[in-house]
Amino acid sequence: MLYRIIDAGDVPLLIRAFMDSYELVAPVECDQGHIFDTIDDPNDVVLDYSTTIASPKKYFLPPREILFKFDVAQNDVDAYELDVKPRVLFGVHPCDMNAIEKLDSVFLEGPYPDPYYRARREATLIVGVGCTPSQSCFCHRMDADEAPAGYDLFLQDLGDRFWVSISSVAAAEVLEESTTLREATDEDRAAFAAATRRRNEAFSSDIPFVQDVAMLMDTYHSDPFWAELGSRCLNCTACASVCPTCMCFDIVDELAFDGKTGERVREWDCCTNPQFATVAGGHNFRPSERERVRHRMYHKLNGFKEKHGSMLCVGCGRCVDACKTGINPIEVLKFFDEKTRGAHDAQQGKGATNGE
Repeated sequence: MLYRIIDAGDVPLLIRAFMDSYELVAPVECDQGHIFDTIDDPNDVVLDYSTTIASPKKYFLPPREILFKFDVAQNDVDAYELDVKPRVLFGVHPCDMNAIEKLDSVFLEGPYPDPYYRARREATLIVGVGCTPSQSCFCHRMDADEAPAGYDLFLQDLGDRFWVSISSVAAAEVLEESTTLREATDEDRAAFAAATRRRNEAFSSDIPFVQDVAMLMDTYHSDPFWAELGSRCLNCTACASVCPTCMCFDIVDELAFDGKTGERVREWDCCTNPQFATVAGGHNFRPSERERVRHRMYHKLNGFKEKHGSMLCVGCGRCVDACKTGINPIEVLKFFDEKTRGAHDAQQGKGATNGE
């Protein structure tokens, strides 16, 4: 890993240099906040944003994509040609970079990598940027507040300059050609440490630290808490729409009007969708909101970790803002905190009684 310093005024030059060879996607301001969008002017890029409304997941796993086309009359299938452009995702927060790493573990690892996801992923460079958490952020509780890997460049704002972490040759070449690099000094390193400290201190103190979350998901699997939490669910699936790690999808065949040709399409789906767990014959394995909400939280905080070694939630806080009835992992953490504190207090009281 290489570390260099560039002047703040060099950032637009870096963006412009990437735009010469890549499609550049970066956070821009919109009516509701900030979104990732394709950039035509470097001045449109906003790097000091809190959290975008939706994640950059759609650039690897689109909400809707054609997998292939078929001809029923000819009993023939035509492979669908992906039009994949070299792309740079610029200004990605650590939580979103961690989310992309988790998507990679699902779609790229194992015996059958997803060719559609892989084509987009391999054509994409990622430039990360440090951030200041909002009140909804809890990435520090999900071990996703830092991104030790998963980027080509990482920028940390130090005021009039940026600390740059370099981890790929392709990005390093563009950086060197477009900016004036210099070695980091002791003053720069101290400024970087101070920026890290300010970020850590900015997290909300109302979000509890809970140990062994995955184990607690099993311990309180039948608790009435899930019925209360599920009773609020509106089945709107807004949580999955904004989540950077939700990866469930449905496959549908769409026939043309002639009834002879069609397309096989992959579309986003969500486990809180009432029809998600419905199978042939009409049986629904999770018919109630209680079961669906619990399953979603279980997968985020337990099931994924059992298979891949880390929780699926990255604490970006988007679902906190998107859900109008307050269903989110923070509520689960607070519930576990209350339960474990109560158990600890009861044990302490029992010990004191026995001591008397």
